[in-house]
Amino acid sequence: MNEILIVEDEEIIRSSLRRLLEKNGYSVNESGSVQEATDQFDLSTFDLIITDLRLPGKEGTHFLSLELDTPVLVMTSYASLKSAVTSMKLGAVDYIAKPFDHNELLESVRTTLEKSASSKKSEAAVAQPEDTSSLAEQLETNNGFAGIIGQCDAMQEIYRRIEKVAATDTTVLILGESGTGKELVAKALHDRSNRKKGPLISVNCAAIPETLIESELFGHEKGAFTGANTNRKGLVEAANGGTLFLDEIGELPAEAQARLLRLLQEKEIRKVGSVLSQTIDVRLVAATHRNLKQLAQEGSFRDDLYYRLHVLEMGLPPLRERENDILILAEYFLKKLNAKKFGDQPIKFTTDAIEAIRSHNWPGNVRELENTIERALILCDDQLIDAKTMGLNQASKPTSKATPTSNSQNTTTIAESTPPEKAISEELSLEDYFQRFVLENQDQMTETEIAQKLGISRKCLWERRQRLGIPRKKASKSVS
Repeated sequence: MNEILIVEDEEIIRSSLRRLLEKNGYSVNESGSVQEATDQFDLSTFDLIITDLRLPGKEGTHFLSLELDTPVLVMTSYASLKSAVTSMKLGAVDYIAKPFDHNELLESVRTTLEKSASSKKSEAAVAQPEDTSSLAEQLETNNGFAGIIGQCDAMQEIYRRIEKVAATDTTVLILGESGTGKELVAKALHDRSNRKKGPLISVNCAAIPETLIESELFGHEKGAFTGANTNRKGLVEAANGGTLFLDEIGELPAEAQARLLRLLQEKEIRKVGSVLSQTIDVRLVAATHRNLKQLAQEGSFRDDLYYRLHVLEMGLPPLRERENDILILAEYFLKKLNAKKFGDQPIKFTTDAIEAIRSHNWPGNVRELENTIERALILCDDQLIDAKTMGLNQASKPTSKATPTSNSQNTTTIAESTPPEKAISEELSLEDYFQRFVLENQDQMTETEIAQKLGISRKCLWERRQRLGIPRKKASKSVS
């Protein structure tokens, strides 16, 4: 099991992050400052350090000066993104902007740990077992797309389209449910294009507050708004000469949509607060789980931008429709995670576990499958994983509000007399805790205050309200 150290002085963020990571199979320790962390722990024993940039006493960048083999992931507020970039130059593996999106953070943690494990294996020159030629690994090698595995007809069509489109500068729109691998397809398009030596900049549009997204994407001039103390390069400009991947593009506000349309039409941008335009050479790949055409018809998404994006569409199938790929992926993740965590002990699925994998609906798609197998590996008592250890029976029950384009969620109502602390102690899901917290506090707290306490963005708060059917009530007063 991977060992992670969280260094964060705000207790509510620290505890929320700890619960999130522990629920996803990580072993977590925590500290409130750099000094406390160095006094209490041997930092070299951790697989990853997640630290806030601004801490009492020494800043989080102090870990980077210790020349540890442990990778360091930096958390920062949006007002400190310039400092985050500086910390990456000092050696940080990645940064997450607060309030962070849970899926984005988990993906960053998973990717960082995988890269670190791979690097350590290479340095130690550990010989790979000779019997690793499973069907999943053969498929990955034959396709040549790292991380993308599948042999069903729908995936074969995706491979053909990637081959045809990668070498062009055509704008690509990737459609698919959460967890189907949209970012992996974007990476494959970049890696096989003429721009592969340029940067690939990935942006989750839903994770950036509306008030900051124009500045984040297109940059700003000094004095453009309160707090703009210096000129700042945007992420679009950072992708110049490479590929810009905009995930969840359906969440872009109207003003940012207009600027993006100008980029696609004129190949130029204008920073916030500037009167001058600059030419940008960038290939755009966008992705969404929403129906952009319907959004355009409803007026919440520009129809002219939709037609500019809809040059070439790639629809990723949900895992439940990928025939035998489910078992192929399950065997692949079992072998990969087993080798990484337990030294490649001969662990196998029982017959009832295989049946449970086949019959489960997989609303979270490939991401859910990987997390489920990782949890089963941790919980299994011997060298066999059975259906009970997989824990899929309850998750397989149909939900009343599941849709083809969004993850099914547990919407069990919690009695209002149950305090949040008890909900946590009973190990309820994050969605249960979210629902309970919002229902108890929305009469006294603003949307911004609720989002800050939960460690998420206002956009994410709104989306979860919609998904769980929690009506928004106007706050009667503001609580500091």
